[in-house]
Amino acid sequence: MKISELGEFGLIGLLADIVDRTKNPRDISWQRLLIGIGDDAAAWQGDSSIQLATTDSLIQDTHFDLNITTWEELGWKAIAVNLSDISAMGGIPIFALISLALPGELETGCISGLYQGMAQIANQFGVAIVGGNIASASKTMITVTVLGSLESKSALTRSAAVPGDQVAVTGYLGLSAAGLKMLKQKLSFDAETSQLLRRAHLQPIPRIKEGQVLLRHEVRAAIDISDGLIADLTHICKASKVSAKINKDSVPIHPILQSNFKSDCQQLALSGGEDYELLFTASSQVINQIKQAISCPVTVIGEITEGTPGQVTLSDAAGKSIPWQQGGWEHFKSKT
Repeated sequence: MKISELGEFGLIGLLADIVDRTKNPRDISWQRLLIGIGDDAAAWQGDSSIQLATTDSLIQDTHFDLNITTWEELGWKAIAVNLSDISAMGGIPIFALISLALPGELETGCISGLYQGMAQIANQFGVAIVGGNIASASKTMITVTVLGSLESKSALTRSAAVPGDQVAVTGYLGLSAAGLKMLKQKLSFDAETSQLLRRAHLQPIPRIKEGQVLLRHEVRAAIDISDGLIADLTHICKASKVSAKINKDSVPIHPILQSNFKSDCQQLALSGGEDYELLFTASSQVINQIKQAISCPVTVIGEITEGTPGQVTLSDAAGKSIPWQQGGWEHFKSKT
């Protein structure tokens, strides 16, 4: 079977199975491991607290287009997507390692700009860039690893949703996908709209403090929205062995998106991806407490139900089921 036939998540499952079958449970590393392959970050018991680690790669012409992004913006985003994984576990990011594969003809000023962008967001969130690796390649490839920790004795995970939980999201959805559409199609908007959409796609703000608030209020299930709302909720449902129902009319869409992308704003919000908002499940009482504890919008969009693991159904405000072709990003299979 080819990787393209297996798909990204099938491949992850294959690799996780190999690792699990070949591990030595007597090793201290495995005894300390709390969360392994399959969540937003790995977690293990350190000497004094739970430690976290996540890594992500950005590859030229697959994840970024140098015709529509500056090197500073690219540096910012490369760090941001990893910080978002730490936020999805309720963690505190601490250290970052950067590995670069670069064409030899690339100007050094480009990499200076890249690191300026990395330093800006790292400093904003108290993260120290402490090393990495450099190699030559035909295209630019950036791999970032972020290490962090938890103040709590547990982490937010994808596998803790239970029937009866409400499903909620922070912020607004679809802005990043709209920003990408604007940049690729060279769409023209007023200065405020253009700046909002550009920043949403190229300089997202990870919800670090918000993730910690979720954990303090005893939320257990969460994920950051990187692949798209429906796709990422499917990840939670599969890991938790539950189903979910979403009211499409409850999904929070920014007014700028509604006025400038009228015909497809809902598609962008449901499956656009790369918003890096937090998607989580909890009781209505807990969600009401969270709404009072954080400054960004928190919107209930549905509920967790019993049923086929991984199944997400969409309905309107009247409860009528709506056919929906699941979108979202997936390596090897994605057409979005």
